[in-house]
Amino acid sequence: MPRIVTYNVHRCVGNDRRLDVGRVAAVLAALEPDIVAMQELDVGRARTGRVDQAHEIARRLDMACHFNAALTVEEERYGDAILTRYPERLVQVGPLPGHPAIPQLEPRGALWVEVEIAGATVQIVNTHLGLVPKEQQIQAAHLAGPAWLSHPHCQGPQILLGDFNATATSVVYRTFLKHLSAARTLAKVKSPTATFPSQLPVLRIDHLFVSPEIRVSDVFAPFSPLTRVASDHLPLVMDFEVV
Repeated sequence: MPRIVTYNVHRCVGNDRRLDVGRVAAVLAALEPDIVAMQELDVGRARTGRVDQAHEIARRLDMACHFNAALTVEEERYGDAILTRYPERLVQVGPLPGHPAIPQLEPRGALWVEVEIAGATVQIVNTHLGLVPKEQQIQAAHLAGPAWLSHPHCQGPQILLGDFNATATSVVYRTFLKHLSAARTLAKVKSPTATFPSQLPVLRIDHLFVSPEIRVSDVFAPFSPLTRVASDHLPLVMDFEVV
């Protein structure tokens, strides 16, 4: 059964303030995923030793990697990635609109990769929304619109996932429920899915949304000594089938 993970890795700096790319890779390796969506990756940044975190984690997991820089400063980049073992192709990367009244907010983006799973073509969209509610609503509406989820090429099985910085009571969450279903509500087993903060997770702000062609078996946030320290978020895992 395919397994997909979304994980905000906090630039591979853990709750012990230690920078450790290998530790984040170990968290993921233990989960044995087929697809990984990550947020808050540093690529070539001085603050994290100029390592390409996205491709280094992909190398350790023996997965293909596509990275989107939401923020670029000269040669330093910061953003999100999709890793996979399946045959894949990059469809689209791009920025998300910000709040026009607060132009100094951190830039945000999204990344769309198409993968082949047992003969089915599945659209995977990874994102990391902003912190301000109005900003999030603008970004969610853009993602739900014709540039992304309603794009003519984004047909059939779809999985939208990432760090939305918004809970299930938010306008953002309801925006995506107009098009997709929340995976955790479809899971056969009801496991804990709160991911933040990782040491004592009480908030569900990392989410997986799926189209009707995705049959969800389980959704869970692994809570272990390693996941509690590797990042300020827990990973969120989904086991599923394409029907």
